[in-house]
Amino acid sequence: MVGVYDSGIGGLSVWKELRALMPRQDYVYVADSAHCPYGEKSPEYITGRACAVTDFLIGRGAEAVVVACNTATAAAISYLRSHYTVPFVGMEPAVKPAALASRTGVVGVLATANTFKGSLYHDTVMRYASDIRIVEKVGRGLVEAVERGEVPSELVRRYVEEMTEEGADVIVLGCTHFPFLEKEIARVAGPDVRIINPAPAVARQTARVLRSPEEGGGTAEFYSTGDPSVLMRTAVSIDPELTAEHFHQINIQ
Repeated sequence: MVGVYDSGIGGLSVWKELRALMPRQDYVYVADSAHCPYGEKSPEYITGRACAVTDFLIGRGAEAVVVACNTATAAAISYLRSHYTVPFVGMEPAVKPAALASRTGVVGVLATANTFKGSLYHDTVMRYASDIRIVEKVGRGLVEAVERGEVPSELVRRYVEEMTEEGADVIVLGCTHFPFLEKEIARVAGPDVRIINPAPAVARQTARVLRSPEEGGGTAEFYSTGDPSVLMRTAVSIDPELTAEHFHQINIQ
């Protein structure tokens, strides 16, 4: 069984790719919606939440945990790997493929404030994009809109145009909530701008670390520390066979 964890519903963009790659695997998903968004909370707070959710996932039988949250990966992945025996897969900043794909030498990265502060992001930029100009945009308000099931067109337009006006011909989605806005981002950016969603690469890495990537019955259970209605609506849009019985509200301290 694979545990998947995000601050909210954004990690469903990763679960979608995991399920497509490993349809017979079992999954347990936690949306920490009562504490969402994580974007500007302290690293200590985020690490505490990550540990609490990890304990729950392991208790449910997870043999590997996908931290399907860029902010939680930046703040907590090193701590989690040093304190638990199960393997963890985090969200890697997709700066390397973006740098390779750019024709203009300018790459836009749309992420949360804490993702930009993390050493993982800075190390990746230094290793793979030292000769590339990075236009960083903090997508304030976007996570909250996705959690409400909304597409904030004006906010998307502002952030995307600020990147493309500076010459970005590739935009990296640096938060797992943002693939749910990918169509709108692509519409504003235009056909000459490539959008990079790291979720498929994370799914492939998860398959590599699992001992038995296709072992299971293809089940999925979903838990939310907040109102599970948006989680259910979004997950059902990915897999229409899911029913209300697959969704639960829980309190994780």
